[in-house]
Amino acid sequence: MSERRPATPLPVDLEWVNTATPPRLDTLRGRVVLLWFWSYDNVNSWNLASDLRRLEELHHDGLVVIGVHCPKYPHQHDGDTLLRAVNRHRLRHPVANDHGFRVWQDYAIEAWPSVAIVDATGRLAAVYAGEGRRAEIEAHVGALLDEAAAHDQRVYEPSEAVARPEASGVLAFPSGLLVDEQRLFVADTGHDRVLECSHDGRVLRVFGSGNAGHADGVPALACFRQPHGLARKGNALYVADSGNHCVRRVDLVSGEVDTALGTARAGRSRPLAAEAASTALNTPLGLAVVGDDLFVAVAGQHQVWRFDLATGLVSVLAGTGDMGLADGSGNEAAFAQPSGLAVIGRELVVADAASSAIRAVDVDSGRVDTVLGHGLYAFGDATGARAEARLQNPLALAADPRGLLYVADSYNDAIRLVSRRSGETRPLRMAHPLREPHALGVARNTLWIANTNQHEILAIDLANGALRRVPVGET
Repeated sequence: MSERRPATPLPVDLEWVNTATPPRLDTLRGRVVLLWFWSYDNVNSWNLASDLRRLEELHHDGLVVIGVHCPKYPHQHDGDTLLRAVNRHRLRHPVANDHGFRVWQDYAIEAWPSVAIVDATGRLAAVYAGEGRRAEIEAHVGALLDEAAAHDQRVYEPSEAVARPEASGVLAFPSGLLVDEQRLFVADTGHDRVLECSHDGRVLRVFGSGNAGHADGVPALACFRQPHGLARKGNALYVADSGNHCVRRVDLVSGEVDTALGTARAGRSRPLAAEAASTALNTPLGLAVVGDDLFVAVAGQHQVWRFDLATGLVSVLAGTGDMGLADGSGNEAAFAQPSGLAVIGRELVVADAASSAIRAVDVDSGRVDTVLGHGLYAFGDATGARAEARLQNPLALAADPRGLLYVADSYNDAIRLVSRRSGETRPLRMAHPLREPHALGVARNTLWIANTNQHEILAIDLANGALRRVPVGET
């Protein structure tokens, strides 16, 4: 223990978004403290958050977890905005708003996400960078707790969970939409379920028990975990079950739910005509159907996959798997957290969130081109010609058959109109405020919007601009 340096105290003026009693390292002696550094836009941070929930349960009698949020985007600096992300990701430990990166620098952090472990005597024991290191972190925490017990230093009393929850409602952080001529399907992400509704918001069926988990079966017993994108092929509704790292299938005749793609565990497969049911993937978000193929935006692997629904085989369509913004053939192109998909003919259009870009993929050749966007840190809030326009973490899009794209410019709280051909961008002016829209759909000359952080669905008549709030489940 003597070789470890004292952990730097947390600044007394840090903003804490979900607790009125900020934690202090000097009052936590006898416990192991895990500081995790994250940004809520970052898919690797989402996956680490899931690992930390398990770690908190396993070592509830000696471990204290503290979140330190260090944002990529200006939009994330606001404490209320961060609180909504804390609730969306179901964090029940104190979270600090370190938008000035002071704690990040004190602990010499270099990447999102990272974990710093402080032992029971207040000394820095280790720093781990990246996701996928749960076993190492779990073993180290266990060893430090045993060490504290051996020196009669361990405090076994569990720390209290903290929360400033959202107001309850029918919807919680809806993040997926699918609209056809008669029906509206909504991924009610915060409630771990999918709703089938009429266009006026009447709920016709509910798929999922509302309990987070992975279970196939009848609608009332099936379980999802933070579902996102939706797509339909005939009587099959496909769901990007992001928290379970798989794609689920709902039989719209019987309502039965099964798992079509994935193993319900995060993976790093690079499939080539592999069996879908035994191929692991990492955080699917967007879905789209073209012919007999289901295309999947695999955000955690920075790729787009092709799932042949006729054969049950899956392959990488495009993306090296390395985060970046690079055009070219499928095995040369790079994406950065692709999150939403739309279709124009035989082309996929991709909301490439972490590059604040819009990309296009030819589904036959796998060729990738950039419609709009300039790089991982070339983000902003500007409309106009392709060279000047900037987005900020776009999460979804919908396509008009004429080649006009509606883009959820999520961290600008806006909808943009983007020309597929020229990349020219203009705003869709709205009287109703948006808060991080995560999903869009177009049907019957209406644009449907999942106004995610406001827990609502909106519909805009594209002929006259009239906007209405869809009262999902309220009548």
